[in-house]
Amino acid sequence: MAETPLAFMIITFVVLAAFFVVDLFVIGRNPHVPSTKECLRRIVFFVAMALVFGAVLWFVVGAKPAVEFYSGWLTEYSLSIDNLFVFVIIMANFAVPRNLQKYVLSIGITVALILRGLFILVGAAIIERFTWVFFLFGAFLIVTAVRTAMGGDEDEEYHENAIIRGLRKVVKITNEYDGEKLRTEKNGVRFWTPMLIVFLTIGTTDVMFAFDSIPAIFGLTKDPFIVFTSNVFALLGLQQLYFLLGALLDKLVYLPAGLAVVLGFIGVKLIMEALSGNSLPFINGGRPIEQVPELPTWLSLAVIVAAIGGSALASVIKMRREQSAGQTLGQ
Repeated sequence: MAETPLAFMIITFVVLAAFFVVDLFVIGRNPHVPSTKECLRRIVFFVAMALVFGAVLWFVVGAKPAVEFYSGWLTEYSLSIDNLFVFVIIMANFAVPRNLQKYVLSIGITVALILRGLFILVGAAIIERFTWVFFLFGAFLIVTAVRTAMGGDEDEEYHENAIIRGLRKVVKITNEYDGEKLRTEKNGVRFWTPMLIVFLTIGTTDVMFAFDSIPAIFGLTKDPFIVFTSNVFALLGLQQLYFLLGALLDKLVYLPAGLAVVLGFIGVKLIMEALSGNSLPFINGGRPIEQVPELPTWLSLAVIVAAIGGSALASVIKMRREQSAGQTLGQ
């Protein structure tokens, strides 16, 4: 695979940064509840931009990196939809006013993106030096796939992580919001508003999700640039999905099954790659196992599209059948 030209990477980062600046400081400065039309328009825009970026990547670098990007983006986008369940719980737990939720998501997702970028850099450095880490990544994804299929990762109650609990102990935080302000004054005393906690909660909770998604994408590509851009394009449309699908998330009953198939497939793929490049002395005498086949990138993309698309379609069909049955009983 040819290396991605530095100029192309710089232009990509500048354009993506511009998207976030406009979202935060132009569109985000008008707190409101997005309409269905607005959400659909922006989701279509970001999906189109991802497709265009993949096409440009294909033209500049080649077909393999482009297919890797599409595979990583679809995987991350699908996992992000599942993560919206927790975001809904967080918003309810902190009683975030509906008209401020879009702004909160914008800031929280930006924090998450920065933390994910650091995570990706660390992950890339580890993979480059210790290829056996694929055994750990693969096993982790397979276990996660089993838990997802069995419903073991579902949690209807939000629990604060250690960072948030520690912060509450060292700073003064009021229970009342003051618009978008992080700081407010009560009786002459300065307090942080709950907005600070919500920002950090969204961002750090998303990083916890990254322990599933980042290893999964590294199973599809070893290029940190593609891993990072896959994450960016998935996160760009996340807040619109939050408002558009918020009332329908519990209707996507087969989505966990589709995600389990994707995670399980990538987990097996990672272990196969680890075996083909093995250096552990207690496996095959420390030599690579050449008989292990290399799964083509297009197969990964096909599995992801079939699993996610199939689970979404099955969920919609079931939802419509239940609606039809309810209408029949109501007559």
